[in-house]
Amino acid sequence: MKKLILLTFICSLSLSVNAQIKSPQPSTSQTVTQTVGLTNIELSYSRPSMRERNIFGELVPYGKMWRTGANKNTTITFDKDVIIGSKEVKAGTYAIFTKPNAQSWEVYFYSDTSNWGTPAAWENEKVVASIKANVVAMPMEVETFTISFDAITNDSATLGFRWDHTYVAVPISFFTDTQVTKSIESVMSGPNAGDYYTAAVYYLNADKDIKKAKNWIDKAIEMRENPAFWYHRQQSLIYAKSGDKNGAIKAAKKSLALAKEAGNEDYVALNTKSLKAWEGKKSEDK
Repeated sequence: MKKLILLTFICSLSLSVNAQIKSPQPSTSQTVTQTVGLTNIELSYSRPSMRERNIFGELVPYGKMWRTGANKNTTITFDKDVIIGSKEVKAGTYAIFTKPNAQSWEVYFYSDTSNWGTPAAWENEKVVASIKANVVAMPMEVETFTISFDAITNDSATLGFRWDHTYVAVPISFFTDTQVTKSIESVMSGPNAGDYYTAAVYYLNADKDIKKAKNWIDKAIEMRENPAFWYHRQQSLIYAKSGDKNGAIKAAKKSLALAKEAGNEDYVALNTKSLKAWEGKKSEDK
């Protein structure tokens, strides 16, 4: 009996030693992925909350380097080269450090991401880019520190920092046009209908050479075995942008007929609206 009691005690002691209590972290972690143009970005950071504390100037002192979040380094990863401030930043992973002040922040992108908090010894040669960004006072209060990608276009985005009543935006530029143009040029030696279509639509939306776009969309339609309402829709838009209203109307009517045949009400509505505008404009031109 005594042996049984002793064995039970030893087992219970062993369980209590190995047991671990799990509880939520005060500052939750978040990973954000974003694609801008052809560049993939991943942002990882921890999100402290205000919890009735005064933030900037107290919890986060002015004029001192801040880890820009909580716990380990806030990091950002680019899979292609970008431009931050006036510096070209190579593809890779970087820590983000900031030095908040009342009117502006200094934001640093640092090549060493192994620190917990700020580096014990700051090394300027590890700063791949830095920028001074103005503070914008927000009318609403943000309880939990938030980093987001804002104002996204094909070639740009802002990295936004929000906490308390403070918003700071860091502009980032991307080489999307260079990348797409290079891709277009590389396939033009033997393009198929889809290549011509993609190139033409990109030139249309990027405000590039509309004559080239017109030539490419025509080739795409000629090469395609089965007519497609979306091809003719883009052809109508390209012709309209080039100033060829008659060609735009003809293409839109073709797209409309094909869309009706396919039962695609969205394209029926789009073409009907365009035809109403273009045919009215054509009458005015006469």
